[in-house]
Amino acid sequence: MTDMPDIGETCEPARARRSGGRQARVALRAAPLADDVKPVRAGLPGGQYKPLTEAGVQQIHAAALDALEQIGLSQAPPSGVKLLTDAGAIQGADGRIRFPRALVEDMLTVAARNITLHARDPKQDLHLTGTNVHYGTAGAAVHIVDPVTLDYRESTAQDLYDAARLVDNLDNIHFYQRTMVCRDVTDNKEMDLNTLYGSLAGTTKHVGTSFSDPSHVADCFEMLHIVAGGEEKWLERPFVSNSNCFVVPPMKFAEESCITMEDCIRRGMPMLLLSAGQAGATAPAPIALTIVQAVAECLAGVVYVNAIKPGAPAIFGTWPFVSDLRTGAMSGGSAEQALLTAGCAQMHRFYDLPGGAASGISDSKLPDMQAGWEQGITNALAGLAGLNMCYEAVGMHASLLGFCLESLVLGDDLLGQTMRLVRGIDVTPDSTSLDAMKEVCLGGPGHYLGSDQTLKLMQTEYIYPNVGNRMSPKEWNEAGKPILLDTAIARKNAILAKAGCRVEPEIDAAIRKRFNIYFR
Repeated sequence: MTDMPDIGETCEPARARRSGGRQARVALRAAPLADDVKPVRAGLPGGQYKPLTEAGVQQIHAAALDALEQIGLSQAPPSGVKLLTDAGAIQGADGRIRFPRALVEDMLTVAARNITLHARDPKQDLHLTGTNVHYGTAGAAVHIVDPVTLDYRESTAQDLYDAARLVDNLDNIHFYQRTMVCRDVTDNKEMDLNTLYGSLAGTTKHVGTSFSDPSHVADCFEMLHIVAGGEEKWLERPFVSNSNCFVVPPMKFAEESCITMEDCIRRGMPMLLLSAGQAGATAPAPIALTIVQAVAECLAGVVYVNAIKPGAPAIFGTWPFVSDLRTGAMSGGSAEQALLTAGCAQMHRFYDLPGGAASGISDSKLPDMQAGWEQGITNALAGLAGLNMCYEAVGMHASLLGFCLESLVLGDDLLGQTMRLVRGIDVTPDSTSLDAMKEVCLGGPGHYLGSDQTLKLMQTEYIYPNVGNRMSPKEWNEAGKPILLDTAIARKNAILAKAGCRVEPEIDAAIRKRFNIYFR
Protein backbone atom coordinates (compact mmCIF):
# COMPACT_ATOMS: atom_id res chain seq x y z
CA MET A 1 0.00 0.00 0.00
CA THR A 2 1.46 3.38 -0.98
CA ASP A 3 1.47 6.45 1.23
CA MET A 4 -1.56 8.64 0.64
CA PRO A 5 -0.60 12.07 -0.72
CA ASP A 6 -1.46 14.97 1.53
CA ILE A 7 -3.93 17.57 0.38
CA GLY A 8 -1.14 19.95 -0.51
CA GLU A 9 0.40 17.42 -2.89
CA THR A 10 -2.99 16.50 -4.37
CA CYS A 11 -3.83 20.09 -5.21
CA GLU A 12 -0.42 21.29 -6.30
CA PRO A 13 -1.28 21.53 -10.04
CA ALA A 14 -4.39 23.63 -9.36
CA ARG A 15 -2.44 25.94 -7.04
CA ALA A 16 0.37 26.24 -9.57
CA ARG A 17 -2.10 27.40 -12.20
CA ARG A 18 -3.71 29.86 -9.82
CA SER A 19 -0.84 31.43 -7.92
CA GLY A 20 2.46 29.75 -8.58
CA GLY A 21 1.75 27.10 -5.94
CA ARG A 22 4.29 26.22 -3.31
CA GLN A 23 7.03 28.37 -4.87
CA ALA A 24 4.79 31.40 -4.68
CA ARG A 25 4.05 30.74 -1.03
CA VAL A 26 7.74 30.32 -0.26
CA ALA A 27 8.53 33.56 -2.06
CA LEU A 28 5.82 35.39 -0.14
CA ARG A 29 7.14 34.11 3.17
CA ALA A 30 10.71 35.07 2.27
CA ALA A 31 9.80 38.64 1.35
CA PRO A 32 10.36 41.14 4.18
CA LEU A 33 7.24 42.72 5.63
CA ALA A 34 6.76 46.32 6.55
CA ASP A 35 6.62 46.77 10.31
CA ASP A 36 3.02 47.93 10.29
CA VAL A 37 1.72 44.74 8.64
CA LYS A 38 3.72 42.17 10.59
CA PRO A 39 1.48 39.75 12.48
CA VAL A 40 3.11 40.81 15.76
CA ARG A 41 5.25 43.77 16.75
CA ALA A 42 6.25 45.76 19.81
CA GLY A 43 3.53 47.78 21.49
CA LEU A 44 0.43 45.83 20.53
CA PRO A 45 -2.39 46.71 22.97
CA GLY A 46 -3.41 44.10 25.52
CA GLY A 47 -5.71 44.47 28.50
CA GLN A 48 -8.22 41.74 27.65
CA TYR A 49 -7.50 39.86 30.88
CA LYS A 50 -8.55 41.41 34.21
CA PRO A 51 -8.06 39.23 37.28
CA LEU A 52 -9.34 41.99 39.57
CA THR A 53 -12.91 43.24 39.66
CA GLU A 54 -13.47 46.98 39.54
CA ALA A 55 -14.42 46.82 43.23
CA GLY A 56 -11.21 44.91 43.92
CA VAL A 57 -9.11 47.56 42.18
CA GLN A 58 -10.74 50.29 44.26
CA GLN A 59 -10.20 48.30 47.45
CA ILE A 60 -6.49 47.78 46.71
CA HIS A 61 -6.10 51.49 45.90
CA ALA A 62 -7.79 52.52 49.16
CA ALA A 63 -5.72 50.08 51.19
CA ALA A 64 -2.48 51.33 49.61
CA LEU A 65 -3.34 54.93 50.49
CA ASP A 66 -4.18 53.86 54.05
CA ALA A 67 -0.83 52.05 54.29
CA LEU A 68 1.03 55.18 53.21
CA GLU A 69 -0.84 57.35 55.71
CA GLN A 70 -0.77 54.97 58.65
CA ILE A 71 2.44 52.96 58.22
CA GLY A 72 4.62 54.99 55.89
CA LEU A 73 8.19 54.13 54.92
CA SER A 74 11.34 54.21 57.02
CA GLN A 75 15.04 54.83 56.31
CA ALA A 76 14.87 57.59 53.73
CA PRO A 77 18.24 59.31 53.21
CA PRO A 78 18.50 62.87 54.56
CA SER A 79 18.15 64.26 51.04
CA GLY A 80 14.99 62.20 50.55
CA VAL A 81 13.54 63.32 53.89
CA LYS A 82 13.93 66.94 52.86
CA LEU A 83 12.49 66.39 49.39
CA LEU A 84 9.49 64.46 50.69
CA THR A 85 8.68 66.67 53.68
CA ASP A 86 9.06 69.82 51.58
CA ALA A 87 6.49 68.25 49.22
CA GLY A 88 4.05 67.64 52.08
CA ALA A 89 4.97 64.26 53.56
CA ILE A 90 5.23 63.99 57.35
CA GLN A 91 8.13 62.53 59.29
CA GLY A 92 6.95 61.08 62.57
CA ALA A 93 8.79 60.74 65.86
CA ASP A 94 9.60 57.18 64.81
CA GLY A 95 11.45 58.52 61.77
CA ARG A 96 8.99 57.04 59.26
CA ILE A 97 7.79 59.17 56.36
CA ARG A 98 4.00 59.15 56.03
CA PHE A 99 2.14 60.33 52.99
CA PRO A 100 -1.19 62.18 53.30
CA ARG A 101 -3.73 60.99 50.79
CA ALA A 102 -4.00 64.45 49.21
CA LEU A 103 -0.24 64.53 48.59
CA VAL A 104 -0.32 61.20 46.74
CA GLU A 105 -3.28 62.30 44.67
CA ASP A 106 -1.61 65.62 43.81
CA MET A 107 1.59 63.89 42.69
CA LEU A 108 -0.39 61.45 40.58
CA THR A 109 -1.77 64.38 38.62
CA VAL A 110 1.71 65.62 37.64
CA ALA A 111 3.31 62.18 37.11
CA ALA A 112 4.54 61.45 33.58
CA ARG A 113 2.22 59.48 31.36
CA ASN A 114 2.46 58.22 27.79
CA ILE A 115 6.24 58.22 27.96
CA THR A 116 8.67 56.99 25.32
CA LEU A 117 11.67 54.89 26.25
CA HIS A 118 14.10 55.81 23.52
CA ALA A 119 16.43 53.44 21.74
CA ARG A 120 19.58 54.36 19.82
CA ASP A 121 17.68 53.08 16.79
CA PRO A 122 14.49 55.19 16.71
CA LYS A 123 12.61 52.30 15.08
CA GLN A 124 13.02 50.44 18.37
CA ASP A 125 11.52 53.17 20.59
CA LEU A 126 9.03 51.90 23.16
CA HIS A 127 5.85 53.92 23.54
CA LEU A 128 4.45 53.26 27.01
CA THR A 129 0.87 54.31 26.68
CA GLY A 130 -2.39 52.61 27.52
CA THR A 131 -2.08 48.83 27.40
CA ASN A 132 0.80 48.69 24.90
CA VAL A 133 2.85 45.55 25.59
CA HIS A 134 6.64 45.13 25.32
CA TYR A 135 8.71 42.10 26.28
CA GLY A 136 12.34 42.15 27.31
CA THR A 137 15.03 40.88 29.60
CA ALA A 138 16.15 41.75 33.13
CA GLY A 139 17.60 40.12 36.19
CA ALA A 140 20.91 39.68 37.90
CA ALA A 141 21.71 36.03 37.36
CA VAL A 142 25.06 34.94 38.76
CA HIS A 143 25.37 31.84 36.61
CA ILE A 144 25.24 30.85 32.95
CA VAL A 145 23.39 27.64 32.15
CA ASP A 146 24.90 25.21 29.67
CA PRO A 147 21.93 23.14 28.48
CA VAL A 148 24.19 20.54 26.89
CA THR A 149 26.56 19.75 29.76
CA LEU A 150 23.91 20.74 32.35
CA ASP A 151 26.54 22.80 34.15
CA TYR A 152 26.16 26.15 35.89
CA ARG A 153 29.20 28.43 35.77
CA GLU A 154 29.81 32.02 36.85
CA SER A 155 28.57 34.60 34.36
CA THR A 156 31.01 37.03 32.73
CA ALA A 157 31.05 40.37 30.94
CA GLN A 158 31.41 38.48 27.66
CA ASP A 159 28.23 36.52 28.44
CA LEU A 160 26.31 39.75 29.07
CA TYR A 161 27.58 41.22 25.80
CA ASP A 162 26.67 38.04 23.91
CA ALA A 163 23.16 38.11 25.37
CA ALA A 164 22.77 41.72 24.21
CA ARG A 165 23.92 40.79 20.70
CA LEU A 166 21.34 38.01 20.58
CA VAL A 167 18.55 40.32 21.75
CA ASP A 168 19.55 42.82 19.07
CA ASN A 169 18.74 40.17 16.44
CA LEU A 170 15.58 38.68 17.97
CA ASP A 171 12.48 40.55 16.82
CA ASN A 172 10.13 39.58 19.64
CA ILE A 173 12.44 40.77 22.44
CA HIS A 174 11.91 44.50 22.49
CA PHE A 175 14.44 45.81 25.03
CA TYR A 176 17.55 44.67 26.88
CA GLN A 177 17.89 45.16 30.60
CA ARG A 178 20.88 43.73 32.42
CA THR A 179 20.57 39.95 32.46
CA MET A 180 23.45 38.85 34.63
CA VAL A 181 26.26 39.88 36.94
CA CYS A 182 29.73 40.21 35.39
CA ARG A 183 31.41 38.04 37.98
CA ASP A 184 34.79 38.20 36.30
CA VAL A 185 34.88 41.94 37.08
CA THR A 186 35.78 42.19 40.74
CA ASP A 187 35.83 45.98 41.11
CA ASN A 188 32.23 47.17 41.58
CA LYS A 189 32.67 50.39 39.60
CA GLU A 190 34.25 48.53 36.70
CA MET A 191 31.41 46.01 36.91
CA ASP A 192 28.81 48.78 36.54
CA LEU A 193 30.73 50.26 33.61
CA ASN A 194 31.11 46.89 31.88
CA THR A 195 27.44 46.10 32.46
CA LEU A 196 26.41 49.37 30.86
CA TYR A 197 28.83 49.18 27.96
CA GLY A 198 28.28 45.48 27.31
CA SER A 199 24.59 46.26 26.88
CA LEU A 200 25.16 49.27 24.61
CA ALA A 201 27.80 47.53 22.52
CA GLY A 202 25.49 44.58 21.97
CA THR A 203 22.22 46.25 20.99
CA THR A 204 20.69 49.49 19.76
CA LYS A 205 17.40 48.64 21.49
CA HIS A 206 16.48 50.41 24.72
CA VAL A 207 18.77 49.39 27.58
CA GLY A 208 18.09 49.14 31.30
CA THR A 209 20.91 49.06 33.82
CA SER A 210 21.60 49.57 37.50
CA PHE A 211 24.34 51.07 39.65
CA SER A 212 25.74 49.32 42.70
CA ASP A 213 26.87 52.57 44.37
CA PRO A 214 25.90 56.24 43.95
CA SER A 215 29.54 57.17 43.41
CA HIS A 216 29.57 55.19 40.14
CA VAL A 217 26.89 57.27 38.46
CA ALA A 218 29.13 60.09 37.21
CA ASP A 219 31.55 57.84 35.32
CA CYS A 220 28.68 55.88 33.80
CA PHE A 221 27.13 59.10 32.52
CA GLU A 222 30.47 60.12 31.08
CA MET A 223 30.33 56.87 29.10
CA LEU A 224 26.72 57.53 28.06
CA HIS A 225 27.58 60.99 26.80
CA ILE A 226 30.45 59.58 24.73
CA VAL A 227 28.12 57.03 23.12
CA ALA A 228 25.36 59.59 22.57
CA GLY A 229 27.68 62.18 21.04
CA GLY A 230 27.44 64.64 23.91
CA GLU A 231 25.24 65.52 26.87
CA GLU A 232 22.74 67.46 24.74
CA LYS A 233 22.24 64.48 22.44
CA TRP A 234 21.72 62.26 25.48
CA LEU A 235 19.12 64.61 26.93
CA GLU A 236 17.26 64.70 23.62
CA ARG A 237 16.94 60.92 23.49
CA PRO A 238 17.91 59.18 26.75
CA PHE A 239 18.29 55.56 25.61
CA VAL A 240 19.08 53.96 28.96
CA SER A 241 16.82 53.67 32.01
CA ASN A 242 17.83 53.00 35.60
CA SER A 243 16.40 49.88 37.23
CA ASN A 244 16.26 51.17 40.78
CA CYS A 245 15.33 49.14 43.85
CA PHE A 246 14.50 52.29 45.79
CA VAL A 247 12.66 50.31 48.45
CA VAL A 248 13.57 47.29 50.56
CA PRO A 249 10.24 45.62 51.29
CA PRO A 250 8.41 45.77 53.55
CA MET A 251 7.97 49.54 53.50
CA LYS A 252 11.57 50.75 53.83
CA PHE A 253 13.54 53.02 51.56
CA ALA A 254 16.90 51.78 50.28
CA GLU A 255 19.12 54.72 51.15
CA GLU A 256 21.91 54.33 48.57
CA SER A 257 19.49 53.46 45.78
CA CYS A 258 17.45 56.56 46.59
CA ILE A 259 20.57 58.74 46.32
CA THR A 260 21.33 57.10 42.96
CA MET A 261 17.75 57.73 41.87
CA GLU A 262 17.97 61.43 42.75
CA ASP A 263 21.19 61.81 40.75
CA CYS A 264 19.93 59.90 37.71
CA ILE A 265 16.68 61.83 37.51
CA ARG A 266 18.55 65.12 37.57
CA ARG A 267 20.74 63.81 34.74
CA GLY A 268 17.69 63.02 32.59
CA MET A 269 17.54 59.25 32.95
CA PRO A 270 14.15 57.49 32.98
CA MET A 271 13.53 55.54 36.18
CA LEU A 272 12.12 52.09 36.86
CA LEU A 273 10.71 52.33 40.39
CA LEU A 274 11.19 48.73 41.42
CA SER A 275 9.41 47.22 44.41
CA ALA A 276 10.32 43.54 44.66
CA GLY A 277 8.74 42.03 47.74
CA GLN A 278 8.32 38.27 48.03
CA ALA A 279 4.88 37.06 49.08
CA GLY A 280 5.04 35.17 52.37
CA ALA A 281 8.51 36.56 53.16
CA THR A 282 9.06 40.29 52.56
CA ALA A 283 5.47 40.82 51.41
CA PRO A 284 2.19 39.50 52.85
CA ALA A 285 1.03 36.02 51.88
CA PRO A 286 -2.38 37.00 50.39
CA ILE A 287 -1.97 37.85 46.71
CA ALA A 288 -4.24 40.89 47.06
CA LEU A 289 -2.32 42.27 50.05
CA THR A 290 0.99 41.68 48.29
CA ILE A 291 -0.32 43.92 45.51
CA VAL A 292 -1.41 46.49 48.11
CA GLN A 293 2.12 46.67 49.54
CA ALA A 294 3.75 46.89 46.09
CA VAL A 295 1.34 49.62 45.02
CA ALA A 296 1.90 51.58 48.24
CA GLU A 297 5.68 51.39 47.85
CA CYS A 298 5.54 52.48 44.20
CA LEU A 299 3.13 55.32 45.01
CA ALA A 300 5.73 56.52 47.52
CA GLY A 301 8.18 56.37 44.62
CA VAL A 302 5.89 58.48 42.45
CA VAL A 303 5.84 61.15 45.17
CA TYR A 304 9.62 60.95 45.53
CA VAL A 305 10.34 61.21 41.78
CA ASN A 306 8.00 64.14 41.25
CA ALA A 307 9.35 65.92 44.31
CA ILE A 308 12.75 65.81 42.59
CA LYS A 309 11.50 66.81 39.14
CA PRO A 310 7.79 67.09 38.34
CA GLY A 311 6.90 64.97 35.32
CA ALA A 312 10.18 63.05 35.28
CA PRO A 313 9.70 59.79 33.30
CA ALA A 314 9.26 56.85 35.63
CA ILE A 315 7.88 53.33 35.33
CA PHE A 316 5.55 52.09 38.07
CA GLY A 317 7.51 48.93 38.79
CA THR A 318 5.32 46.82 41.03
CA TRP A 319 7.44 43.69 40.86
CA PRO A 320 6.32 41.32 43.63
CA PHE A 321 7.44 37.71 43.61
CA VAL A 322 5.91 34.53 45.00
CA SER A 323 7.28 32.18 47.65
CA ASP A 324 6.81 28.45 47.74
CA LEU A 325 5.42 28.53 51.26
CA ARG A 326 6.61 24.98 51.94
CA THR A 327 10.24 26.11 51.75
CA GLY A 328 10.28 29.92 51.51
CA ALA A 329 12.08 29.70 48.17
CA MET A 330 11.07 32.00 45.35
CA SER A 331 8.69 30.54 42.78
CA GLY A 332 8.79 32.87 39.79
CA GLY A 333 7.20 30.40 37.38
CA SER A 334 4.06 29.71 39.40
CA ALA A 335 0.44 30.43 38.55
CA GLU A 336 0.34 32.73 41.57
CA GLN A 337 3.20 34.73 40.04
CA ALA A 338 1.24 35.07 36.81
CA LEU A 339 -1.78 36.34 38.76
CA LEU A 340 0.32 38.78 40.77
CA THR A 341 1.86 40.27 37.65
CA ALA A 342 -1.48 40.53 35.86
CA GLY A 343 -3.09 42.13 38.92
CA CYS A 344 -0.29 44.68 39.10
CA ALA A 345 -0.78 45.47 35.41
CA GLN A 346 -4.42 46.18 36.14
CA MET A 347 -3.42 48.64 38.86
CA HIS A 348 -1.08 50.40 36.43
CA ARG A 349 -4.04 50.91 34.14
CA PHE A 350 -6.12 52.24 37.04
CA TYR A 351 -3.53 54.96 37.64
CA ASP A 352 -2.89 55.38 33.90
CA LEU A 353 0.83 55.16 34.61
CA PRO A 354 3.48 53.38 32.55
CA GLY A 355 4.03 50.09 34.34
CA GLY A 356 6.40 47.17 34.49
CA ALA A 357 6.60 43.86 36.31
CA ALA A 358 8.25 40.46 36.12
CA SER A 359 7.05 37.78 33.71
CA GLY A 360 8.68 34.73 32.17
CA ILE A 361 10.85 33.59 35.08
CA SER A 362 11.35 29.85 35.26
CA ASP A 363 12.09 27.83 38.36
CA SER A 364 13.41 25.07 36.11
CA LYS A 365 17.17 24.77 35.88
CA LEU A 366 17.13 24.14 32.13
CA PRO A 367 15.18 25.11 28.99
CA ASP A 368 12.87 22.13 29.31
CA MET A 369 9.12 21.46 29.38
CA GLN A 370 8.77 22.98 32.86
CA ALA A 371 10.46 26.16 31.65
CA GLY A 372 8.13 26.21 28.67
CA TRP A 373 4.92 26.06 30.64
CA GLU A 374 6.14 28.50 33.28
CA GLN A 375 7.34 31.08 30.76
CA GLY A 376 4.31 30.58 28.55
CA ILE A 377 1.73 31.06 31.30
CA THR A 378 3.35 34.06 32.98
CA ASN A 379 4.16 35.88 29.74
CA ALA A 380 0.73 35.24 28.25
CA LEU A 381 -1.12 36.57 31.28
CA ALA A 382 1.17 39.61 31.53
CA GLY A 383 0.59 40.50 27.89
CA LEU A 384 -3.13 39.86 28.00
CA ALA A 385 -3.34 42.06 31.09
CA GLY A 386 -1.76 44.93 29.12
CA LEU A 387 1.53 45.18 31.01
CA ASN A 388 3.64 47.87 29.32
CA MET A 389 7.03 46.41 30.24
CA CYS A 390 7.30 42.66 30.76
CA TYR A 391 10.70 42.23 32.38
CA GLU A 392 12.67 38.98 32.77
CA ALA A 393 10.48 37.52 30.03
CA VAL A 394 13.15 35.24 28.55
CA GLY A 395 16.37 33.54 29.53
CA MET A 396 15.93 33.32 33.30
CA HIS A 397 16.18 29.98 35.09
CA ALA A 398 16.52 28.65 38.64
CA SER A 399 14.36 31.48 40.02
CA LEU A 400 16.69 34.17 38.61
CA LEU A 401 19.96 32.48 39.60
CA GLY A 402 20.78 31.18 36.12
CA PHE A 403 20.68 32.63 32.62
CA CYS A 404 20.69 30.64 29.39
CA LEU A 405 21.62 32.10 26.00
CA GLU A 406 19.76 29.33 24.18
CA SER A 407 16.64 30.29 26.13
CA LEU A 408 16.75 33.72 24.51
CA VAL A 409 16.44 32.06 21.12
CA LEU A 410 13.69 29.71 22.28
CA GLY A 411 11.99 32.58 24.10
CA ASP A 412 11.87 34.66 20.94
CA ASP A 413 9.56 32.04 19.44
CA LEU A 414 7.52 31.86 22.64
CA LEU A 415 7.08 35.63 22.78
CA GLY A 416 6.01 35.72 19.15
CA GLN A 417 3.18 33.34 19.99
CA THR A 418 2.35 35.32 23.12
CA MET A 419 2.15 38.57 21.20
CA ARG A 420 -0.18 36.87 18.76
CA LEU A 421 -2.49 36.17 21.70
CA VAL A 422 -2.22 39.82 22.73
CA ARG A 423 -3.16 40.96 19.23
CA GLY A 424 -6.34 38.88 19.37
CA ILE A 425 -8.81 38.26 16.54
CA ASP A 426 -9.37 40.94 13.93
CA VAL A 427 -13.10 41.13 13.21
CA THR A 428 -13.72 43.41 10.22
CA PRO A 429 -16.06 43.43 7.21
CA ASP A 430 -13.21 41.93 5.16
CA SER A 431 -12.38 39.20 7.67
CA THR A 432 -16.02 38.09 7.89
CA SER A 433 -16.90 38.45 4.19
CA LEU A 434 -18.39 35.33 2.60
CA ASP A 435 -16.75 35.94 -0.78
CA ALA A 436 -13.90 33.52 -0.18
CA MET A 437 -16.30 30.85 1.09
CA LYS A 438 -18.50 31.22 -1.99
CA GLU A 439 -15.52 30.97 -4.31
CA VAL A 440 -14.30 27.74 -2.68
CA CYS A 441 -17.61 26.04 -1.95
CA LEU A 442 -19.69 26.95 -5.02
CA GLY A 443 -17.89 25.18 -7.82
CA GLY A 444 -14.41 25.83 -6.49
CA PRO A 445 -11.66 23.42 -5.35
CA GLY A 446 -13.28 22.67 -1.98
CA HIS A 447 -10.35 24.00 0.07
CA TYR A 448 -8.68 27.33 0.80
CA LEU A 449 -5.02 26.38 0.39
CA GLY A 450 -4.44 28.30 -2.82
CA SER A 451 -7.03 31.02 -2.48
CA ASP A 452 -6.04 34.65 -2.92
CA GLN A 453 -7.23 35.39 0.61
CA THR A 454 -5.06 32.65 2.12
CA LEU A 455 -1.97 33.82 0.26
CA LYS A 456 -2.65 37.42 1.22
CA LEU A 457 -3.05 36.68 4.94
CA MET A 458 -0.51 33.92 5.46
CA GLN A 459 2.19 36.39 6.53
CA THR A 460 0.10 39.14 8.14
CA GLU A 461 -2.44 37.05 10.09
CA TYR A 462 -0.19 34.17 11.12
CA ILE A 463 3.18 33.99 12.85
CA TYR A 464 5.58 31.10 12.36
CA PRO A 465 8.27 29.83 14.74
CA ASN A 466 11.94 30.11 13.83
CA VAL A 467 13.06 27.11 15.87
CA GLY A 468 9.79 25.44 16.82
CA ASN A 469 9.25 22.20 14.90
CA ARG A 470 6.01 21.67 12.97
CA MET A 471 7.18 18.77 10.80
CA SER A 472 5.08 15.65 10.41
CA PRO A 473 6.59 12.55 12.07
CA LYS A 474 7.63 11.34 8.61
CA GLU A 475 9.36 14.60 7.73
CA TRP A 476 10.97 14.73 11.16
CA ASN A 477 12.35 11.23 10.77
CA GLU A 478 13.70 12.00 7.29
CA ALA A 479 15.38 15.14 8.64
CA GLY A 480 17.35 13.09 11.16
CA LYS A 481 14.99 13.59 14.11
CA PRO A 482 16.20 17.10 15.06
CA ILE A 483 15.57 18.18 18.64
CA LEU A 484 14.56 21.68 19.63
CA LEU A 485 17.68 22.47 21.64
CA ASP A 486 19.99 21.64 18.75
CA THR A 487 18.07 24.01 16.49
CA ALA A 488 18.25 26.75 19.13
CA ILE A 489 22.01 26.26 19.53
CA ALA A 490 22.48 26.47 15.77
CA ARG A 491 20.49 29.71 15.54
CA LYS A 492 22.35 31.18 18.52
CA ASN A 493 25.70 30.40 16.95
CA ALA A 494 24.62 31.79 13.58
CA ILE A 495 23.52 35.08 15.15
CA LEU A 496 26.66 35.49 17.25
CA ALA A 497 28.86 34.71 14.26
CA LYS A 498 27.57 37.76 12.39
CA ALA A 499 26.58 40.14 15.23
CA GLY A 500 29.27 42.75 15.76
CA CYS A 501 29.68 45.68 18.10
CA ARG A 502 26.83 48.19 17.82
CA VAL A 503 29.00 51.16 18.77
CA GLU A 504 30.98 53.00 16.09
CA PRO A 505 34.64 51.86 15.97
CA GLU A 506 36.10 55.25 16.89
CA ILE A 507 33.72 55.60 19.85
CA ASP A 508 34.41 52.03 20.92
CA ALA A 509 38.15 52.75 20.82
CA ALA A 510 37.70 55.91 22.89
CA ILE A 511 35.67 54.08 25.52
CA ARG A 512 38.16 51.23 25.72
CA LYS A 513 40.98 53.75 26.14
CA ARG A 514 39.10 55.57 28.92
CA PHE A 515 37.63 52.55 30.73
CA ASN A 516 38.76 49.00 31.49
CA ILE A 517 36.43 46.91 29.29
CA TYR A 518 36.53 43.15 29.83
CA PHE A 519 34.76 41.77 26.75
CA ARG A 520 35.69 41.64 23.08
